[in-house]
Amino acid sequence: MPIPRRFDRRPPERDQTRINERIRVPEVRLVDEKGQQVGVVPTEEALRYAQEHELDLVEVAAEARPPVCKVLDYSKHKYEQEQRAKAARKHQKQINVREIKLRPKIADADYETKKGHVTRFLKHQDKVKVTIMFRGRETTHPERGERLLMRLAEDLGELATIESRPNLDGRNMTMLLGPGRATRPAAEEEGEPPSEGEAPEVEAVPEAAPAAEAKGQSTEEPPASDNGAAADAEPQQAPPARA
Repeated sequence: MPIPRRFDRRPPERDQTRINERIRVPEVRLVDEKGQQVGVVPTEEALRYAQEHELDLVEVAAEARPPVCKVLDYSKHKYEQEQRAKAARKHQKQINVREIKLRPKIADADYETKKGHVTRFLKHQDKVKVTIMFRGRETTHPERGERLLMRLAEDLGELATIESRPNLDGRNMTMLLGPGRATRPAAEEEGEPPSEGEAPEVEAVPEAAPAAEAKGQSTEEPPASDNGAAADAEPQQAPPARA
């Protein structure tokens, strides 16, 4: 009767870097805190040198013979590594590959439904693997599957680019589509400010002209005459210009 395995309750050791007393080799190639090569020294001497400078002895190249150890502040070094890894992950773009399966004799309604799925995937910046499944004697007419795939690529227009042309593999024919120029990242669709060259839409509000000006009449009060009487309200025509 096989002996059942016991559950290991010890927590996994995540950091495998050997530092200070965890370095068990008799001698190491030492690099000081300034990055200068000290040479091959006994491990105890290298550890004592790191302790005198209130730093850590860190193994940076375990495959070398003897291993290469550097004197540094391991807590600060580990923090900087985590920050660099975090920044690298932030700028990485995850690409998903979705798959849509079609039949060579697909109905028009089903075709439109499948095309809608492909359109949605491409707008989310995903790649789409379109697969044509042949059955029975359908394998004798692979050109029908190729025509269907090229029809789909043409119907999608600028939404898709063909990254892998139709390829027959056994009873299946596949084509890989990638996002085209017309697709935008989800961040831009959720209200990201327009890019350079795209002016925001601003509704132009024309200045309202007074009704009197529209009829060619003056809206200002006529100047008072010398005797205080109001001048004639009708506008005076300007004299003709001299030749």
